[in-house]
Amino acid sequence: MGRPGGADAHQQPDQQPDQHGMCVAGLDAALTIQQANQEFFRQFNGSSEELCGRSIRDVVHPSVQQPLLRRFSHLLEGKHQRFVTPVIAVRPGEESAFTVPLTAIAVRGGLPGTNAILVMMPTTAGTEETRVVTNRKKVLSAMDARILEGIAAGISTVPLSSRLFLSPHGVEYHVTCLLRKLKVRNRTALVSRAYSMGVLKIGTWPPEVVDDFVK
Repeated sequence: MGRPGGADAHQQPDQQPDQHGMCVAGLDAALTIQQANQEFFRQFNGSSEELCGRSIRDVVHPSVQQPLLRRFSHLLEGKHQRFVTPVIAVRPGEESAFTVPLTAIAVRGGLPGTNAILVMMPTTAGTEETRVVTNRKKVLSAMDARILEGIAAGISTVPLSSRLFLSPHGVEYHVTCLLRKLKVRNRTALVSRAYSMGVLKIGTWPPEVVDDFVK
């Protein structure tokens, strides 16, 4: 005889309560959205038909996908039971995004291969301070991207010019163009802005530009 409320870690995602102010979604082992509450659908401007069956990758920015997928993999492998991490979330079809803490909990099934993940995020309605600029148009040339990666890695003009087979003047020209494109005044602000826009991948070293931004 089961104890009251004893579903706990074995409770399936579609049995979770619809929590006010909290987006809740259940993912299968392939990280496909299987169920979600109404807050989740409102957060991502979609219906059940539009979002269920899609990968969780579709609602997070490319810059955070790699470390997030690695942490999901650790849950499925049983290395951890849960984790909390900030992510840059995106609404499918939009160019804006918002930062939000994501909580993921492993849900163990009774049979092999039935493990799942419960994902929870607070809603962001009315909290404009959480929004970040994430215009994902291809605004950088391939050389711009390499120079931005070098600056983010702390490489100065002369060694960067040698590495990229450019003159120091050529490097400075591209840096000036990058400052103008990202609307900042110096290299430190350039790197900060690039991370906040999601142009540079989070959790990757050496720094790497997200392909979505490269022409």
